[in-house]
Amino acid sequence: MRPDQISVILLAAGVGRRLQGLAEGPKVLLRFGGQTLLERHLSALHANGIEDITLTVGFEADMIRAELKRLRLEGRVRLVENPDFRQGSLVSLHVQAETMRSGRSVILMDGDVLYPSEMIGRLIAAPQENVLLLDRNLEPGDEPVKICLKDGLIVDFRKKPVHEHDWHGESVGFFRFSPAMAAILADVCADYVRTGRTDQEYEEAIRDRILLEPERFEATDISDIPWTEIDFSEDVARARNIILPKLEAVA
Repeated sequence: MRPDQISVILLAAGVGRRLQGLAEGPKVLLRFGGQTLLERHLSALHANGIEDITLTVGFEADMIRAELKRLRLEGRVRLVENPDFRQGSLVSLHVQAETMRSGRSVILMDGDVLYPSEMIGRLIAAPQENVLLLDRNLEPGDEPVKICLKDGLIVDFRKKPVHEHDWHGESVGFFRFSPAMAAILADVCADYVRTGRTDQEYEEAIRDRILLEPERFEATDISDIPWTEIDFSEDVARARNIILPKLEAVA
């Protein structure tokens, strides 16, 4: 997969209520090692040759604009507004329908993840048509979104799976879709919005397609790469005290 054939959708519209005041604005503006998550995302993407980047913004969008201006990158990153950012994240993907239907491969990324640029390289290099990144080192509890496999196929994709499976790992929240699948997912999101299911997370749209065509999706193991999602205050501490030193050690 050539990087110049890929469009990136970075979701950065949410409020981040569960951080208990640690984030005064969007979570992508949290700082780790002197850099915002947004700066780190863009650096990782550019390091892997990806230039076509669109952010879904909503909550305090002007703060993200100011950060892009500070980074002198405002002309290199497109912003798409989600006026209903307090609803489920599926709406934040739905407003990116133009990108999803552009005829290009699409990388979809959660904005609240700390990781090394190698993660993006792994996603680009995966040979499968549609790729989910999976970590076998699953955190306990219902919070992580699980990728569940049976006989080599993904059979469920949820925080609380309902289908029988042999084993499961945690989803990183990073995906790569073929042009055809990206367009299909745009249609699925549109159907959710049209039928009033705007409280759903975007994973449900992906899950719908996996359950219909499991042979078109595969999981790529990134268990050897240090990373963390940032939802709670304890995640911020883990990111700064455990993950960041590992990233700096190999920088």
